[in-house]
Parts: sequence; structure tokens; C-alpha cells
Amino acid sequence: MSMTENAGELKMVTFALGQQTFGIDMRSLIEIREWAAPTPLPSVPSYILGVTNLRGTVVPIVGLAERLGWTPSEIHSRSCVLVVSIAGKQAGFLVDEVNDIVGIQESQIQPAPDVEIQDTNVIAGLVQINTRGTDGSNATSMMVLLLDLDSLTVTSTATALLPTAAVAGAAASAPAAIPAAASGALDIAA
Repeated sequence: MSMTENAGELKMVTFALGQQTFGIDMRSLIEIREWAAPTPLPSVPSYILGVTNLRGTVVPIVGLAERLGWTPSEIHSRSCVLVVSIAGKQAGFLVDEVNDIVGIQESQIQPAPDVEIQDTNVIAGLVQINTRGTDGSNATSMMVLLLDLDSLTVTSTATALLPTAAVAGAAASAPAAIPAAASGALDIAA
């Protein structure tokens, strides 16, 4: 997915995962939800934490840290789920906390370094951003890894993996939170 907007401008949502700051294209974000334990599923990859129901759409919840091969995130008061649209389907990614929405220019995005990374294609690029201090002063600079959501394959037909009882249980137990903008199950096996 191209991370550009008008005149080379991009708005991205930044979030923390471990000690690293990541960003995603704001246009992919559907909503940010507080953490609520999803309905677990049998026989899925360990990074698929389960499913939840968002206004009639069963959405897989992915532990983003596990998906990237890192130590699983510990749930705490600032843990949240970024519900995103990937190829017209919805998925939720567990992150440690959401930081900010920042605007950048496409020209600021640097390519990911050419090193041995198992999933190099999940990084669309890196960008240096300035952040303000908690008191409004003392701006600091930080490196943000931009995720390419289209390359973050959480794929192989979800409907084949979702037992009817799990879908029914998720539909009955999960709160309604967003309009059914993009329905359909997301593929979830890598």
C-alpha cells in the first residue's frame, strides 16, 4: 500500500511495541479499541489471539509482537487494539499503547536497511520524527518503523479456521463498536 497522500504528505498513527515505535498509514485505521480478551480459536498460529465481533463482523485479533517474532506483549492499562483494514478486510492488532498522529512528507521516508530480517517486507520504511517533551518543550527525535499492513500476512482463509461455535460465541459475547464498514473474514494463517 502506498503511504502517500496529497502532495506527498502522509498522516500516520504511531504506537509503541516493546521499546520500539511503529507507525501505520492513518487511512488504514478503522478504530482504536481498549483491550478486551478475544474468543480463542483452536489450531491457529500462536500470534492469533482469537476473534471478536465488531457489529456482526468476526475480526481476528493478532498479537503484533508475536507476529513480528518478538516476545508477546504483556497486557496492561494502556494496551489497546488497532482495528485496521487490510485489502478490504478487518484485523485487530494488539499494541502496547498508541502515541500520536503525526504528519510526514513522503520524502522523509527512508528504505529499511538491507539486513537479514525474516519478514523484511513488513517494514515499508523508516522515518525520523520530532516529538515534544511532556512539558511541551525539549523536542526529541525518534526513529519510527512504518509497517506495510498489506505485507503483514495474517492469511489463509479465516472462515475455514473459524468453527461455527466460535463465531456464534464471539458474536454473542462481543460489544458492538464500529459500523460494518468492511465486512468479511480476514485470512489468518501465515
